[in-house]
Amino acid sequence: MREKMQRFMWGRYGTDRFNQFLMVCAMVCLLISFFGGGVFYLVATAVMVYAYFRMFSRNVSKRTLENQWYLKKEMKVRSFFLKKKKELLQSKEYHIYKCPKCKQKIRVPRGKGRIAISCRKCGNEFIKRS
Repeated sequence: MREKMQRFMWGRYGTDRFNQFLMVCAMVCLLISFFGGGVFYLVATAVMVYAYFRMFSRNVSKRTLENQWYLKKEMKVRSFFLKKKKELLQSKEYHIYKCPKCKQKIRVPRGKGRIAISCRKCGNEFIKRS
């Protein structure tokens, strides 16, 4: 049976990160549809059909481009949340101010009282409390 499946999948695209994402979305829509969302059942079915279409497709180059597009979007979302996590961890030890002139972010240690902060980018100096 395994050999038959391998022969069937020969030359076909298979699964990738975009397909995994589509399947997770389909499962979430199915779960929502169990609680009374009839439209979500149709959406889940459509998403599953598309995921299986991608999996069994022989047009490998087009499926690869779709996966690359998805990975770029995923990286933007991941980097946004990683940046927010880093800012949250730094907020315990540092204040982060924006320069009033050029909007550059400036990190200042907490607990130093009123200090004069000079922007490295534009040279503007302003006074803030740390």
